[in-house]
Amino acid sequence: MLIRKPSDLSLPEREATPEALYLNRREWLAAMVAAGLLPACAKAEPEAALAALDYTPGPFSTREERTPFKAITTYNNFYEFGTDKGDPSARAHTLRPRPWTVVVDGKVHKPRRFDVDQLLKAFPLEERVYRLRCVEGWSMVIPWVGFPLAALLKLVEPEADARYVAFTSLHDPKQMPGQRGAVLDWPYVEGLRLDEALHPLTLLAVGLYGRVLPNQNGAPIRLVVPWKYGFKSIKSVVSIRLTDRQPPTSWNLSNPREYGFYSNVNPEVSHPRWSQAKERRIGEFRRRDTLLFNGYAEQVAGLYKGMDLRRFY
Repeated sequence: MLIRKPSDLSLPEREATPEALYLNRREWLAAMVAAGLLPACAKAEPEAALAALDYTPGPFSTREERTPFKAITTYNNFYEFGTDKGDPSARAHTLRPRPWTVVVDGKVHKPRRFDVDQLLKAFPLEERVYRLRCVEGWSMVIPWVGFPLAALLKLVEPEADARYVAFTSLHDPKQMPGQRGAVLDWPYVEGLRLDEALHPLTLLAVGLYGRVLPNQNGAPIRLVVPWKYGFKSIKSVVSIRLTDRQPPTSWNLSNPREYGFYSNVNPEVSHPRWSQAKERRIGEFRRRDTLLFNGYAEQVAGLYKGMDLRRFY
């Protein structure tokens, strides 16, 4: 079970949930229920939507040390709230993650509109500890809670000629003040090949560190594709559309020379303005070697067999 996220994300480390309590959260919550201190009505509260659900450790998790919750939630790229790394945590309180629906349509036999809380009930949730590597050269290790994108796509039954999946984020400048500027052509859009979308590593995340997904991290639902650079993992998703053509993606539209459609983590393919051979894990001083496909080569290299990774970057 999951612990409700704190209301103040700038709390000092001494006030953060102790690791032992986090690791024993199921037992703790069970005791709270038994003592009558966690009322059943709490399950109906939108901000506690995950608190009523159980989840299990998922496959493919790295054993590397996890990045602290405070760092994950205060150092972000989410240009819908500003271009500085601290802007999302300072400004994302304007986002309203409930009610929220996700439309899944296009080349599918059963197009549907899902309420996000329907999705939480429809699929078993898993915790997956994934590396996140950003194109600027920094990285984190994040314990996401979510379910495979493949499970959702199976429900809508892709048509035989579906080849790609296009994703769209919320477009609402009132909720996302960064969209009032022209940093990108809004709304934010992303895309995957269908086989990438169906890969068991590809996750739709609804939480992290056993808590409801914070606004600044892409609430209430976001994509996580751990072998690609972080900007591919689109946040605050409202639309998933299957198509037979490669969809446009925001950063590729903005600067195709620097940002390709695939954007797989590759130490051998440099960004035009900096090398990708090294990365800095948040919380560490020394840089470490960047791993091909962010360390997931064993699982995903077969997706790109025969492809020139320098051309299809």
